[in-house]
Amino acid sequence: MAEGDGVADREIRVRLDRSASDSDVAALRQWLAREEPLDEWVRAGELSIDTRPRTDEEPGTPMGFGDEIVVALIGAGASAAFKELLQAVRLAVEAWRANRRDVEDGESPDADVDGVGPDDR
Repeated sequence: MAEGDGVADREIRVRLDRSASDSDVAALRQWLAREEPLDEWVRAGELSIDTRPRTDEEPGTPMGFGDEIVVALIGAGASAAFKELLQAVRLAVEAWRANRRDVEDGESPDADVDGVGPDDR
């Protein structure tokens, strides 16, 4: 398929560090889905927010290490909006980390938020 044929053109991968639990991943995914403007883009069919098994596990990594969150822009206009989306996701992840510190014991997991090209999936 060519770019713009309804497939995800660009993805943002959000990975929490090893201190994160499965519930942290689920909570962050739900947080992202409710954040503006991400929520608007999801409802417009321009964005998907999903989890998938981590792709960076090394030999000897404990089973169940977890999932990563993938935020994908969909459609022909995806490239133009990618920088805006990346910034919105970074801000939303930091807001979630701050909220988690306020409502739960312990330090919030560190998070990596990176753009992923089609060849890096």
